[in-house]
Amino acid sequence: MSRKSREISATGVYHIMLRGINKQSIFEEPEDYKKFLSILKEIQLKTNVAVYAYCLMGNHVHLLLHEKEEKIAVVMKRIGVTYVHWYNEKYQRNGHLFQDRYRSEAVNTEKYFLTVLRYIHQNPLKAGITKNISEYPWSSYGEFFTRDFFVDADFVLRVFSEDKKRARERFQTFHQETEEEQCLDIPDSGKIKDHEARIRICELCDIEEAKALAQFEAKKRNALLKILKSEGISTRQLQRLTGINRGTIMKT
Repeated sequence: MSRKSREISATGVYHIMLRGINKQSIFEEPEDYKKFLSILKEIQLKTNVAVYAYCLMGNHVHLLLHEKEEKIAVVMKRIGVTYVHWYNEKYQRNGHLFQDRYRSEAVNTEKYFLTVLRYIHQNPLKAGITKNISEYPWSSYGEFFTRDFFVDADFVLRVFSEDKKRARERFQTFHQETEEEQCLDIPDSGKIKDHEARIRICELCDIEEAKALAQFEAKKRNALLKILKSEGISTRQLQRLTGINRGTIMKT
C-alpha cells in the first residue's frame, strides 16, 4: 500500500509528531530528554528551522516548526537519525526506535497556530502527568517567561501583543483555557499507571506477582517483555515492577 502524501503547508509551519515504535518509550531518564533537546537546538542552528513549541513525552514528541532553508523532511531526518544513533549506543541496542515516518499536519492559519501551540503545551496535563503545565520540565512553555530562549518566543508572543509584558499575560491566560479541538496525536498516549501495568504483567504472564517474571527462562521472559513494551509499559516501569535489569529489558 502506498503512503499517503503529506499535506504541504502554505505557511511553511508544521505540527510534527514522532512516536516510539510499538508505543515504546523513547526517553528513559532525564539525560535522554536533555540529549534530544540539545540535538534539536543543534539542528535548528544548522538548518535555520524556527522552533515555536515542543513537548517531549515518554513515548512521543510534539514539535511546532517553521521550515526555512531546508525542507521539514530533511530537518526531521537529521533529528531522528542523530538521536537514534545516540540512544542505541547508550542502551546497547540495534534497530528502529521511531514508528515509521514522523507524522505531520500543516498549520495554515493564525487561529490553528495558537490551537496547536496550546495543544502541545497541554499534553502533560491531559496525560495526567502534571496538574500545572508550568511545572513540566520537558516542554517549551517555561521558555516564554525566561530570557534564554531556545524557541522563537518573540515571534509567538507578538501574536498575542507587541507589548511583551501584556503578551506573556495573554499567553498564560490562553493556556489556562481548555483546548477542545483534537490535533495530531496518538490514541491512548497517556502514561500507563503502575497499578495498571502490574495488572497487565500478571495477566499476560499468568503470575500472581509481577516480580515472578524475573524467574522465567530467558527466551520466554524476553518474549513477554517485548509484548509488554509494545503495549506502552515503559522500560523504567518494567524494571521497577519486575526487578529485571534495565539492560536486559532494553535489548528485547
